[in-house]
Amino acid sequence: MRILLISGEFPPMQGGVGDYTREMARAFAQAGHRVWVLVPRTCQQADEHPAAQAWQVLPLIRDWGWGCWQQVVKVIREIEPDVVDIQYQAAAYNMRNPAINLLPWRLSRLKRRPLIVVTLHDLLPPYLFPKAGPIRHQAVRWLAQYSDAAIVTNAEDWAQARAWAAVNLFQIPIGSNIPVDPPAGFERERWRASYGYTAHDFVWAYFGFLSASKGGETLIRALALADAQTHLLMIGGRVGSSDPTNRAYAERVDRLIAELGLDARVRWTGYLSTREVSAALLGIDVVVLPYRDGISFRRGSLHAALAHGCAVVSTTPRVPLAELRQGENVLLVPPDDTPALYQAVESLRYAPDLRRRLGQGARALAQQFTWEEITRRTVEEVFVPHLNRHRR
Repeated sequence: MRILLISGEFPPMQGGVGDYTREMARAFAQAGHRVWVLVPRTCQQADEHPAAQAWQVLPLIRDWGWGCWQQVVKVIREIEPDVVDIQYQAAAYNMRNPAINLLPWRLSRLKRRPLIVVTLHDLLPPYLFPKAGPIRHQAVRWLAQYSDAAIVTNAEDWAQARAWAAVNLFQIPIGSNIPVDPPAGFERERWRASYGYTAHDFVWAYFGFLSASKGGETLIRALALADAQTHLLMIGGRVGSSDPTNRAYAERVDRLIAELGLDARVRWTGYLSTREVSAALLGIDVVVLPYRDGISFRRGSLHAALAHGCAVVSTTPRVPLAELRQGENVLLVPPDDTPALYQAVESLRYAPDLRRRLGQGARALAQQFTWEEITRRTVEEVFVPHLNRHRR
């Protein structure tokens, strides 16, 4: 099968949609498909993975205004893909007009057109232009309604999108973009010492970009309740390449850290390679993800923690998630509840057996979210059935 993935971000840009697209391209190629990835000119292919020989990055898009239609159509006519899969998140396209939202409509007018699929990484409406009003929400629906099939990645978005008319909707999760692959010679105690942590320190970790929805202030206030031997490691970059508006929130968190006198106990790693992130996740004691909108399988940071067998403390999901079992593969507390968050994390401090059980449960849960399984389901449940109908 010939597959064209379209994404508003891609490495070296920092962002979850770009990382997802890279992993899907690898996995599709490993499964024997021919893959192209159409991305902005600022991106480049820097991947030494063997599968990279079977997939190609096309950094051709000047911007995502109306001119992108001509560029996309030109690529489609040149490579003749069977499937075009648009990876959509409003923030990844720096949106000021609905050109990307109406791209499926434009492609549906081609005489020899491919199957058109959109993967909706969230359903947040784009800005578009002043006073866009209801058009902002309708723009997300256009993507799904003008495509042959739409994929959402989590139960929350499924509950919302299934009410849309004339949409062939599927739910297929994302996975971890951080393989369990620390640098050669990694030793946990030596790694902890390199960050200044002793054998008596209890190290919390947060992984992922900061934003108002992720509970950074609750995390810092919970840390303030702990004693001086409790530390917080903020793993990775502070804000993504595609969503610089989160810088204001990161600065707010910085001010709170200073106000509470926690500067010596909070450390920011800055951007790390995937191997260095893997080492960090293997080196800390507990991962704390206090999402204000509840734990969700759309969060790549959660999948990375699960894959590394971390003890995870997070917040109650907005919709029930049967895969999550309290005390077996996760500890959950109400969102925005600082005392409850502190108590849950502190309960793990002197309970190595519970941390071990949560880690084992997390690793077992992560097996449901491998890229091989995700791409298999995408091909078998979405691409093949709709492609067969499309060709009749």
